[in-house]
Formats: sequence, structure tokens, C-alpha cells
Amino acid sequence: MDQTVSKSAEAEGSALSEREKNAIIGGVLLSMLLAALDQTIVAPAMPTIAEALGHAQYLPWIVTGYLLTATAMAPLYGKISDVHGRRPTLYAAILIFLAGSLVAALAPNMLVLIIGRAIQGLGGGGLFALAQTVIGDLVPPKERARYAAWISGTWAVASIAGPLLGGTFAEHLHWSLIFWINLPLGLLAMAIINKPLKKLPVAAHSHRIDWLGAALLIVATSLLLLALNWGGGTYPWASPQILGLFGASAAVWAIFALRLAKAIEPLISLNVLGNSIVLAGTLSLFLLQAANVGLSVYLPVYLQAHLGLSASASGIAMLGILLGTVAGATTSGRLLPRVVHYKRLALVGVVFGVASLAVLASIAGSTSLISVVVLTTCVGYGAGTTFPVATISVQNAVERSHLGVATGVLTFMRSLGGALGVALLGAVGVAYGLPLIGEGTQAHTPVSSAIPFAAIFFVSMALLVATLLALTAMPEKPLRGRDEADAPMPAE
Repeated sequence: MDQTVSKSAEAEGSALSEREKNAIIGGVLLSMLLAALDQTIVAPAMPTIAEALGHAQYLPWIVTGYLLTATAMAPLYGKISDVHGRRPTLYAAILIFLAGSLVAALAPNMLVLIIGRAIQGLGGGGLFALAQTVIGDLVPPKERARYAAWISGTWAVASIAGPLLGGTFAEHLHWSLIFWINLPLGLLAMAIINKPLKKLPVAAHSHRIDWLGAALLIVATSLLLLALNWGGGTYPWASPQILGLFGASAAVWAIFALRLAKAIEPLISLNVLGNSIVLAGTLSLFLLQAANVGLSVYLPVYLQAHLGLSASASGIAMLGILLGTVAGATTSGRLLPRVVHYKRLALVGVVFGVASLAVLASIAGSTSLISVVVLTTCVGYGAGTTFPVATISVQNAVERSHLGVATGVLTFMRSLGGALGVALLGAVGVAYGLPLIGEGTQAHTPVSSAIPFAAIFFVSMALLVATLLALTAMPEKPLRGRDEADAPMPAE
């Protein structure tokens, strides 16, 4: 039955022209850009928001509220899109995100703003997962890698443009424009994809959604992220509050695992979770994001507190790691379809990143700005090669009917890895005397010793080594081409 549905979907999808495919990809990447921007655009405006709305002690929740809901919802969107199709699910995600933006823009106080941010995250988590899922529907794995640079470029644009727009709006116009800008861009994305998305091949079939499993996943993830965000800042790591959150999260995760084993149709298929490529691929991206995001948060601290750069100058210096990541993903994406043993692209890239971080950690106390930029560009390049390889490998390992779930799990683990990396590297910095406060924000005091930063760089290097081990353990399956895209999958 599923095979018949898939073949008819392919026939329907064949009516899509290249122009329509590019329109769909452009539209979903624009929607993904909105969600990515809202992770970076708020931080520079937080002092202005606190001045306007008061209750500055709750400012971290502007970030945490979005992070919690966006991360927890990603796997659920994948499942919903597998059951009901991509178009209605993507439209729902965009509309929820825009509704949250409207609430945040009109917020008369801090509580309403935090609620608006949480609603934004409910939609934003779907935009992250569905963008890559829709691209997976449009092109087979062998051709999909060339779009990896577009996705990496979207993240790079958000990382650069977000802080610039946020600071400009807050300083020269009004902080609410941070959220108003989402409305025309979101509506533009819907207009771009409306007509061609109707022709999108859909592998949807009659299934039920395990809402109890979804609720358990959201609760378990939220408890874990709260512990990671509050630990070392709001509360000490060994405090009853943090230990209690970790314990509660572990208990709910255990109940969720039991639910997966007992449910007639679990939220995440055991066939997907039991696939060795999916396990190793998602683990590698989890570890890679822990190193990559954590380094991106604490590298500006090093540039400002130790090397004495201004905030704007450190932002420019960060271009190296961002552009390096895009260049690495572009290189890997172009070579991936032409190389038989494509996993080696990521392995070589990660080794290159490990070596660069080892050098950076070794000379952290006596290096120049040029050396830092060169080395961090190399780190970004090495990490960038892994994103297309891991993503395409995971999507290539599952049947089309499970593409949304697999991509949702991948997106979830990437986001969770980033949160863990920020918490872990922050804890390392604090242990070595770095004056940090909550949410990874640095105290603006000079730090003469480079030892805390060297430790952060060495831990980032260790995370990349763990990434290398996960990639080494990942089986390598030949990528399916256009004619093989809907062939039955061999058993693992």
C-alpha cells in the first residue's frame, strides 16, 4: 500500500518543473531563515526591551522560551507531516510562528512577550525540520547534497544579520520591529510556495499520532533544557533545583522510552530509531553542534575579554567561522554525489577541525587576531563538511514514509546539542575562573589569563573527536538517485 502511494506521489511530483522546485526550496528556506533569525536577533535588543517593559530579571526567558518550544516540537512536526502531508503542516508552522510574532510585537509587558516568544518557538521548531524534509521530498539523496550550501548559508545569514538588525532596530527605531518584520517575510514565503507546493509529492498515509508520546517528549526536553540553561547561572550545578530538573527529565525520558516500546504506533518509529545510520548520523550532528554552537557563543567572549576587541569588531572577526562553515558545506555538497566513499569527506573535515582547534588552544595566550580568524575559519570549514554528509546519510537510510520523522529527530538532536554545548563550555569556563553569568552572556571585564579559553577550546576539540568516532561508526550506504528514490529499502 505504502509503495503504491509513494509511486503515485512520485508521478504527481513529476509535474513539478525545475522553476517550481526552486520556488519551493526558496520559500521554505525563507521560512527557515525567519526561525533562525529569531534565535539571534533578540540578544542585542534585550537591554532596550528591559528598559521599556521592566522586569529585567526575566529577560533570559525571552531566549529560553523560544529555545524550549522550538527544540521540543521538531520531532512532532516530522511525524505530523508524514501523516498529513508537508503543505498543511508547513503552513500551520508558519501561521503559528507569525501569530507568536504578532503577540510579541504587541506585548505590553514582559510576561506577554515571553508567551509570544514561546508561541514563536512552537512554529519555529517546525520550520527548521520541515525545510530539510521538503527538500528531501523534491530531490533524491544523490542530488540533495548540492542544496546543503543553501541551508548552511541560511544559518550564516541569520547569524550575521540577526545581531545587526536587532541592534539597529532597538537603537534607532523600535524594538518591536524585531517581531513585526516577520509578518511580511512570512506572508511572502507562503505566497512563493503556495501554488507549486500543491504539486509536492506526498507519501502521506493513514496513521495515528501518539499525542501522549508527544507530550512526554516535550516535557522531558523542556526539563532538560531548563536544567542546561539555569545551571551555573541562575542556580549552581549541584543545587537541588538543577539536580531535581535533571532527575525529573531522566524519569520522563524513561517513561517516553517505555511508551515508544509499548505504543501501537509510536511517535518515532522503532525502525527509524533502530537504524544504525540514523543513530550514528544524529549522534554525530549532536556532538558537532555542541562544539560548533558552544564555540560560536564563547569565541566572542575570548575576542572581547582577552584580545580586547570591541563588540562590533568581534562580530566581524566571527565571520571567519561562519563563512568557513558555509564553504565547508559547499565543498562537501558538491563532491558528495561524485565520491563513492562520501563519508570520508566528513572524516577528513573533522580531523582538519580537530587539528585547528588543537593549535588554537595551544597558542590562545600568545596569538594574534589574524591567527585566530584563520584558525577558526579552518574549524568552521572542517565542521561544515559534516552537515551535508550526516543529513543526507540519515535521509538516505529511511523510506520516504519516514522521511519527516527522521529529519525531525535530526533537527531535534542538532538543537539539543547546541544547548548542551553552550552549557558545557560555560561550565568549563566558570570552573577555570571565567566571569560568566546566565545564558552564556559574559561579564564585560578584561580577562588576562588565557587558561579558561584554552580549556574551552580543548573541550570543543574533544567534542569534535567524539564526532569523528560517531562518523566512523556510521555505516555507509550508496546514495539513491532519481530512479531509485522510491525503491523498497533493504533491511538493515
